[in-house]
Amino acid sequence: MKLKNIFRSIFPKEAKHCTAIIVAGGSGNRMGSDTTKQMMKIDGVPVVVRTITVFENCPDIKEIVIVAKKDEIGIYNLFIRSYGFKKIKAVVCGGRTRQESVLNGFKAIDDRCDFVAIHDAARCLVTPDAVTKVLREAERYGAASAAAPAKDTVKIVDEKGFVSSTPDRNNVYYAQTPQTFKADLYRAAAFYALKKGFEATDDNSLVEYIGAKVKMVDCGYKNIKITTPEDIHIAEILLKRGVNEYE
Repeated sequence: MKLKNIFRSIFPKEAKHCTAIIVAGGSGNRMGSDTTKQMMKIDGVPVVVRTITVFENCPDIKEIVIVAKKDEIGIYNLFIRSYGFKKIKAVVCGGRTRQESVLNGFKAIDDRCDFVAIHDAARCLVTPDAVTKVLREAERYGAASAAAPAKDTVKIVDEKGFVSSTPDRNNVYYAQTPQTFKADLYRAAAFYALKKGFEATDDNSLVEYIGAKVKMVDCGYKNIKITTPEDIHIAEILLKRGVNEYE
């Protein structure tokens, strides 16, 4: 087989089947609330519902797997009925860590899946266009991640808090989600990390660990993660400005 054909078989021009894994196992600790951040409401709609709706409305996403807190699994049946979601294939229980939770979700994807888009439920301002934009780069390179170029000068510090280096700001990006990968690549990375006991801070780190390169995709600064009470107010303002096409 010619090298060009081998490359095409590994990285097809278009994804035949892309599954979204939405990680919704967060707590409300930093919110100072008993309500988890994914269940908090923005303009009357739960954060996770807004997030699911984005992937439901993205033509490139064929199915959705939700990774939920054990005591919240039942509520997704209500969401499916209330909001008419058609793409949710499974709702699975999260693990002890985010990495373990994503792997639980990955085990539930369809056998036909050739790309997987992993997304934090708390990033409810992502848009279908951004999801597609990241997927297109993943199709080309095998791995791609939503990101935003750093605005500020970043300092690397030592264990005592003193500056050890200052990276070129032009080479610094803030990682966001979705982080999208060829399914076989993510499978290899996730199980290799499990074997080696490697714990990653995000899914990009898993594929980086086995030597794969991840393409950063500029998706702007409005794809914020709902983490603190202030983020709820910021999200409401951005929604009023038409950032997310939920309505």
